[in-house]
Amino acid sequence: MKRALRLARRGRTSPNPMVGAVIVRDGAIVGEGFHPRAGAPHAEIYALKEAGNKARGATMYVTLEPCCHHGRTSPCTEAIIEAGIAEVYVAMTDPDPRVDCNGLEQLKAAGVRVHYPLCEDEAQALNEAYIKHRTTGMPFVVLKLAMSLDGKIATKTGDSKWITNERSRAYVHRLRSRVDAIIIGASTARADNPKLTARMRNKVLYPIRVIVTKTGDLPFDLEMFREPGETYIACCNSGDTESLVKLERIGARIIRLRSIGGRASIADLMHKLASMGCLSVLIEGGSELAASALAEQVVDKVIFFYAPRIIGGKEALGAIGGTGIETVSSSIELDRIKVRRFGDDIAVEGYIVHRTD
Repeated sequence: MKRALRLARRGRTSPNPMVGAVIVRDGAIVGEGFHPRAGAPHAEIYALKEAGNKARGATMYVTLEPCCHHGRTSPCTEAIIEAGIAEVYVAMTDPDPRVDCNGLEQLKAAGVRVHYPLCEDEAQALNEAYIKHRTTGMPFVVLKLAMSLDGKIATKTGDSKWITNERSRAYVHRLRSRVDAIIIGASTARADNPKLTARMRNKVLYPIRVIVTKTGDLPFDLEMFREPGETYIACCNSGDTESLVKLERIGARIIRLRSIGGRASIADLMHKLASMGCLSVLIEGGSELAASALAEQVVDKVIFFYAPRIIGGKEALGAIGGTGIETVSSSIELDRIKVRRFGDDIAVEGYIVHRTD
């Protein structure tokens, strides 16, 4: 199953889950595969094809319950049964209502011995975005910020390049490559003028790019407007129509949002991105956007990069804006904390503990 989980990570599958499968017979791997992308055959099919006749009487390990419905591809349960697989170990059930244990029941009804869960925590972490989207209809949201040790994301003059090192920035591109959309605020767009691409070793990926702005008043020569892929301007319903029309003429798309306290609602944006098929979203700043996203409780996970620098100054921009909280007891808490090193930089990641009150 560990091997199947490693295989699953190779896929770029949104809006589908990442899945890996391994077939074992007489103690040896005879077939394996992973789901590479939406519309392509599923992991089980690749593994069965590689195993061929050796699949009969063999054991399959798969990271997600095999599908049992007709979509872009035929049901994997039928292929498993037809191939003569005798036993299946499943890491986790599929929360998709079309599956949701029905795949396991089909296998059992055909005489296949089924065991689950196995390595369930790892499998759920692998597909946390897929699980949230299927169970809540909302995307999984990661808030990423890079700052000095004293929590500053820019100096008092607005200079922010570069606070963190190249290794940290390379990891951010890996994060971008795993999400469907990247969001920044208008101030960040003006100050940093980022491309918001995911630059990997031998290719460039283009997630959906979103700029959140109250008015829609943005420069028309931003770098991201020149890049392939889709750029959206998310603004309040009261946004500047003339400016928005000009942005549409250069290829941007407009998302109208309801306002909260005079700002565009991030929760409303997440609903709209989810309806567009976005399972995962990366928020990259700035400080006011981060504050709004946290206040509206749309963030699931944070990744804060700390560089060994001290910037200081009351006028230097802090990582989280907004009005702040009044008591420590009402602060946002994290759990499942991980700490990583990227050269001299440190990254702290954790999951938001959402209060029920």
